[in-house]
Amino acid sequence: MSNTPPVAAQGYWTARKRREALLFLAFAAPNILLIAIFTYRPLLANLNYSTLDWTLGAEEATRVGFRNYAEFFTSGDAPVVLRTTAVFTLATVGGSMLLGLLVAVALNLKVRGAPVARAAVFAPYVLSGVGVGLVWLFIFDPVYGALAALLRAIGLASPQWINNPDLALLMVIIVYVWKNLGYCAVVYLAGMQAVPKDLMEAAAVDGAGPMRRFWSITLPLLSPSSFFLLITTLLSSLQAFDILRIMVPSGRGVGTLIYEAYLQAFSTYNRAGYSAAISVVLFVFLLLATIVQIRFVERKVHYA
Repeated sequence: MSNTPPVAAQGYWTARKRREALLFLAFAAPNILLIAIFTYRPLLANLNYSTLDWTLGAEEATRVGFRNYAEFFTSGDAPVVLRTTAVFTLATVGGSMLLGLLVAVALNLKVRGAPVARAAVFAPYVLSGVGVGLVWLFIFDPVYGALAALLRAIGLASPQWINNPDLALLMVIIVYVWKNLGYCAVVYLAGMQAVPKDLMEAAAVDGAGPMRRFWSITLPLLSPSSFFLLITTLLSSLQAFDILRIMVPSGRGVGTLIYEAYLQAFSTYNRAGYSAAISVVLFVFLLLATIVQIRFVERKVHYA
């Protein structure tokens, strides 16, 4: 006769699992509720508004289906807006990541004053975009600006940064990259300091020089940092607004998707339904960019 005590039949919801489920709900439910109210509810409302012919502030609106989308993509403005959005996004993402990587290499050197330099590089990222835009607007001013004074000192005239649409786009790209490269530098610096030192020492013993170690060891091991930065900076650039609005209030030359949505709703047009349709187009681009990166780019990431 066996001495093993009989095992009582137990269901899936044991007392322990019930306590864990209640604890999970206690922490997660408030956040889920806030996200539903302040993120998904406005998203669904915006989808509804995009099917309306609605003037902002009017009490009545007419449902027009997908006519706002058709008008946007068949208008002459769509190619300009999409091209400006693509140029601004690619330039700011690529510029921030490339310069951030170079700055991180410099900050990773063991020299005196490195902690102060790291704080100075990261500081612009936490500053208000409005304040940054106002300061750089003074620098780029073709009459009273600091850059104009430097150019006059060497006998050159200042470019019309604000009145020229191409230069206006270049101007906001420079400012946006300057503001955000510190963020990329700090993320890359953290990745560099996580590279195993014994691996670098072994490569040095085998005769690999600093450049060879950087290209063959450091850079591949930074791929998780690059992947993270690619997603976050891409989403941030597509939603950039404050610097563009402050530096070029007319929107000439800097009309990205989000800026065009703002101008259509709150400028002289007051076309809330048309603006909502442009916002949905931007949301679709953000969603597709995130899916493509997670689906294809993550395969190239080397996790240590």
